[in-house]
Amino acid sequence: MTSDTKFKTLKEFYPFYLSEHRNPVCRKLHFSGTALLFVILIMALATGKYIWLISIPFVGYGFAWVGHFFFEKNKPATFQYPLFSLVSDFKLFFDLLVGKEKFNSEA
Repeated sequence: MTSDTKFKTLKEFYPFYLSEHRNPVCRKLHFSGTALLFVILIMALATGKYIWLISIPFVGYGFAWVGHFFFEKNKPATFQYPLFSLVSDFKLFFDLLVGKEKFNSEA
């Protein structure tokens, strides 16, 4: 599977997504960004300060893109597969959270 492969389903895409997230620092940055995204969402809803919601894309993508550009040294799948990539970010987050995936993957 390469980045040139045309994926039609999330099931087809997710193994490629994981192969693009092998570096443990990249995985930790993705996890941290997604965790902060949830914190911001919860705090904005709890306090009624919805202006904080503007920061969600910057936090979520910011952490992830640092992981890709500086540690993984590849281009984020977001550019070619935005929806599959977004769903996969959340899937990876929860897989890491429950231990289904490891931070130091050798995928």
